Amino acid sequence: MKTEIHPEYHLDAVIKCACGVEYKVPGTQKLMQVEVCSQCHPFYTGNDRIMDTEGRVEKFRKKFKLEAK
Repeated sequence: MKTEIHPEYHLDAVIKCACGVEYKVPGTQKLMQVEVCSQCHPFYTGNDRIMDTEGRVEKFRKKFKLEAK
């Protein structure tokens, strides 16, 4: 590998989420800030909802003759 062309690698880099959770991981930046993480993302927390815009779910069910739960 060529010398002096690679970024400095930190073994104690910190990732801070907007919800307040901090992760310590190796990386090329000392501090990284993110808006969502696995602790606050709706998909992982179970708060994810199906958004029925313009009746798309009903249209799909009607097309494939599925019954609503």
